[in-house]
Amino acid sequence: MPSAGPEAAPLDSHTTTLIGSVQRAMRLLEAVASREQGAPAKQLAREAGLALPTAYHLLRTLVHEGYLRRDRGLFFLGEAVERLSGSGARQKRRSTMRDTLAHWRDTIDAPVYYAVYREGEIEVMCVADAPANPAVEEWADFRETGHAHALGQCLLAQLDERSRRDHLDRHPVQPITPYTVRDEDRLLRRLERAGRMEPVIERQEYALGTVCAAVPVTAGSSAAAVAFSLPSHQADRLMPAARKLQSEVGGLLGTLTLSISI
Repeated sequence: MPSAGPEAAPLDSHTTTLIGSVQRAMRLLEAVASREQGAPAKQLAREAGLALPTAYHLLRTLVHEGYLRRDRGLFFLGEAVERLSGSGARQKRRSTMRDTLAHWRDTIDAPVYYAVYREGEIEVMCVADAPANPAVEEWADFRETGHAHALGQCLLAQLDERSRRDHLDRHPVQPITPYTVRDEDRLLRRLERAGRMEPVIERQEYALGTVCAAVPVTAGSSAAAVAFSLPSHQADRLMPAARKLQSEVGGLLGTLTLSISI
């Protein structure tokens, strides 16, 4: 086997070169972050352990790049830092949501889905499945086939009549499988009969060989739902698992509510 050349040598703690200017800039950012009322350059240089000319140079650069802003001789965190902070918070919420769905997946031994209704569309936010329990293949766009799957029906049931009809005008009821609800009137009657906080059951309406249940989630004024799918021969598990999922959801509404802002 030919040996790798010098360019392919792996980097480790002994060969990695640390960029001093980046380290110094980060110390300045940390110093500014600790001063909510702002701080002058001399104070920041002292706290960061930097020579004043070096601190001035880095501060000007950070202001230019938007990481800091200067007001009356004082330095404050800038919009770029706020954007980074917001991105970090969103990543943390995504991670928390994935962990929550994975817990439910293991609890009910089925793939779990979380979706919200946002700006007139169905949006699947997260899916937790496993090799032994794979998620349903999205062979027909979930956004356009809300009438046919439990997630969509659960979300539509939470809308007012006007919003519901608007959605169906844009995404008309159409047969997906031989078991799909046949027309809009039948679907609307079904949705009207559905209890606002009751699980929604769907049997092979979206995918042959698959049954699903969805549980509504109260998240402020937004419609949201958690669902799971099972092979059709396990249909007898639908309602017991739905009730178990419903009880679990009640204890973690905060996590799901936060995830709507992702």
